[in-house]
Order: sequence, then structure tokens, then C-alpha cells
Amino acid sequence: MRQPALIQVQGSNAPNSLKAPLMNFVKLLGALLIAAGVLGLVYGGFSFTKETHDLKIGPVELALKEKQSVTIPSWAGIGAIALGAALLLFGGKNR
Repeated sequence: MRQPALIQVQGSNAPNSLKAPLMNFVKLLGALLIAAGVLGLVYGGFSFTKETHDLKIGPVELALKEKQSVTIPSWAGIGAIALGAALLLFGGKNR
């Protein structure tokens, strides 16, 4: 019985071909963390409007809207910047 021959393509290595997209993802994630950290430090938080109650009695409709705000602590912004910088510096290195 004849066994199939193994074909080896020169210059292609499966583990190395998977490293490039992973390194690009790590760099993108690092850049997004830095941008989010800077925005968190500059704005300090954000607010949004939430509809909480809706009342309908015949033709009369009442809706209650609450404005809520979320503050982002400065330590979270600094941490996001530090983590993003670490990913950019050390995340793309070949091991």
C-alpha cells in the first residue's frame, strides 16, 4: 500500500503565521486602552438619560426620565493608559 507524500511549503510555518494577527490585535487593544484612559482623565465621566416609568391613562401619557451620571475615577484612567502602554511595548515581542 502506498502512503501519501507529505508536502512541505518553504517559508510557511503555522505558528509564525498566527503570530502576526495576534500581535496586531494586541497593539490595537493597547492603543484603544490608551485612548480610553486619556478620555476618562479629560472628561471624568459621562451622563445618560434613562426612561424609568411610563403611564398611560386613556389619551394621557406620562413618562419619567432620569438623568444619570457615571464618574470615572482618575486611577482607572491612569491604569488604562499604563496597561495600554505595556501592551504596546511588550505585547508585540516575539517569544
